[in-house]
Amino acid sequence: MSIVKWSPLKEIEEIRKEMDRLFEEFLSPVRRRRPISTEGIISPNIDIFEKENVIVILAELPGVKKEEVEVTISDDRLIIKGEIKKPEGIKEENFILNERSYGTFTRTVNLPNDIDKSNIKAALKDGLLEIVLSRKAEAKPREIRVSLE
Repeated sequence: MSIVKWSPLKEIEEIRKEMDRLFEEFLSPVRRRRPISTEGIISPNIDIFEKENVIVILAELPGVKKEEVEVTISDDRLIIKGEIKKPEGIKEENFILNERSYGTFTRTVNLPNDIDKSNIKAALKDGLLEIVLSRKAEAKPREIRVSLE
């Protein structure tokens, strides 16, 4: 057994390298941090915004056909379900890089109470699902003038 001289500066340098690695991993984009296995339950990315008197939900569903998507409302929740399928004819061992996720997906969005559930529109185009939710007429803000005496 050989004796190695201990150096506090070497220990500090090792700690610094480990901290750099942790911060780099933490701050890197999510797609780089995905596990090697990309099968399983996934959750599509969504944007929700308000425009005039409607709420718009945009969900990313690349490669999904409209027949493969199910949009339902249960109580005060909007549920988007479906499956992103692997490309046919490509074997697992033929992949050089595989960052896309495949499998069933579910995304649930809590809805405000003032949504008109009978007036909802949805369309899927170019891998983007757009759901437009109208507000109830009585929920729309209105202005009442009060006269001064």
